Amino acid sequence: MLPRIHSAWIRTLGLLALVLVTALLAGLLAGRPWMALAIAALGVVAWHYWKLRSVLLRLTARQRVEPSGGDGVWDELDRLLYRTQEEMRGRKRRLVEMLRAYSAAAAALPDAVVVIERNSQRVRWFNDAATGLLGLRYPDDVDSALGERLQPLPVSRWLAAGRHAEPMLDAASPVDPSLRLSLRLIPYSDELWLLVARDVSKMMRLEQMRRDFVANVSHELRTPLTVVHGYLDMLDPGDQPEWAPILEEMRHQSQRMTQLVEDLLTLSRLEAQDSVVDEEVAMDSMLVTLRREAEALSQRRHDISVEDRAGIDLLGSTRELHSAFSNLVGNAVRYTPAGGSIAITFARTADGGAELSVRDSGYGIPAAHLPRITERFYRVSTSRSRESGGTGLGLAIVKHILQLHQARLGIQSEVGSGSTFACRFGPERVHARDRAFTPVPAASPSTPASIP
Repeated sequence: MLPRIHSAWIRTLGLLALVLVTALLAGLLAGRPWMALAIAALGVVAWHYWKLRSVLLRLTARQRVEPSGGDGVWDELDRLLYRTQEEMRGRKRRLVEMLRAYSAAAAALPDAVVVIERNSQRVRWFNDAATGLLGLRYPDDVDSALGERLQPLPVSRWLAAGRHAEPMLDAASPVDPSLRLSLRLIPYSDELWLLVARDVSKMMRLEQMRRDFVANVSHELRTPLTVVHGYLDMLDPGDQPEWAPILEEMRHQSQRMTQLVEDLLTLSRLEAQDSVVDEEVAMDSMLVTLRREAEALSQRRHDISVEDRAGIDLLGSTRELHSAFSNLVGNAVRYTPAGGSIAITFARTADGGAELSVRDSGYGIPAAHLPRITERFYRVSTSRSRESGGTGLGLAIVKHILQLHQARLGIQSEVGSGSTFACRFGPERVHARDRAFTPVPAASPSTPASIP
């Protein structure tokens, strides 16, 4: 490219020199050399300005003109402009094809996709599925406020939270209330966000069928297990002492099976609940109960301490919260070797809420298992869980109970250093304690704890 431009400059300068020399010679013959030279120079300048005007007009009009076959500077400029225009047209054509492909792909998605502005929450674009799932109509709903269009879905407050919003919002479709939608907000730029709505009705029906199946099977297993357990209690090895360990193991396994059925029924009941009936949960009495249960389960093998630093109560279900706290305490006792320590602490949090934490000096949990530790039947160590008598449902029950109370479970653990499970409640769950605050004293492993 550079050699061609250099050659074009040489030819143009040579032509300019030839014109000026010819004009000078003609002026010498006519006796007016300088006048002839000036006229020739003005003509050359006028010609160049005319070529420049042609280029500007062509660029302004966005015309595409085939380059001439000359070899001057302006001819080379024509060729460069033509090539640049062709490249831009090619890029534009490819971009249009890509946009059409992306638009067709988005239109073919079964999920509703809506592009909204971050600040105004107005609709910029949506695909065909948004019409069937969200009721948006093109072009009427373009540039309209999404919160107003999706009434009665609570999306305005959800969108207002922006990047701090919950990852998912489950709600009924404004088009068909029988459809359940899972809405997800994806902030993919500073100005534009993506709202994806998926029909999860079939998934929820399957989930409900699974819950019903588990609940029904667990309920049906209750009676035969009770009968088996009763007959096992009646059996006496008598003159055959070698049967004693066999009967004892059978009793242990039947009790374990009964506990598993009870946990399944509890989990099914919790999953079917949408909320709890709030009542004042007396946390001082709750801590005393938790300490008694821990001591009974520990049998003086651990150093157990209970401390009430908050001096407040909670709003929620006493029965459900006791179940959650008791599960955490039971796990701490079961998975802490003899001679270890267990600390139960109830304290206020910086945001005005409250936290009940259970800290142990047990085996600890590897970091790879922490994301799945609250899944049903998930076990870090199968053999250790069976030895301790766990069902694998305790933390799943805790998670569901806390969700019903708009609380969350925090887990910190390190292998060999123990674990801390913390139930964190928001300020809306805190209730001032009407009676006098009596701190719960720490229990000693050697001295029975006094009850305030």
